[in-house]
Amino acid sequence: MTVCTDTAAPAEATAVSIYRAIGGRAAVTAAVDGLYGRLIADPVLGRFFPQGVAAKHRAYVVTVLGEALGGPERYRGPDLVETHRGLGITDADFDRTAGHLAATLDSLGVPGHLADQIVGIVAGLRPAVVTA
Repeated sequence: MTVCTDTAAPAEATAVSIYRAIGGRAAVTAAVDGLYGRLIADPVLGRFFPQGVAAKHRAYVVTVLGEALGGPERYRGPDLVETHRGLGITDADFDRTAGHLAATLDSLGVPGHLADQIVGIVAGLRPAVVTA
């Protein structure tokens, strides 16, 4: 799936959310699905997903990311700190995941400046995810 960007907005229009600029929920879902495919296949990070990734978990991540990117979603799932506690996720694991996210966004055709912003927004989740 290739995402689209809103390049035809009039100059007086308000800034377009990243969520909308990349194609909304369908694009976020494609990014999450692509990211998990990469994480599961990764020889280092795959250990965090021995049973794969359940649809409910994917839906939580789509919602968290959608909200963070300015979409209408509102995350009401489990506490992120509690969910990741005890998993032993390191800064190196987080950085490796961020690399996979950037590669996923690139493969979906997300323009570099938007991909950089998305990775930067996700980097804000580091304190909730890194537990080792």
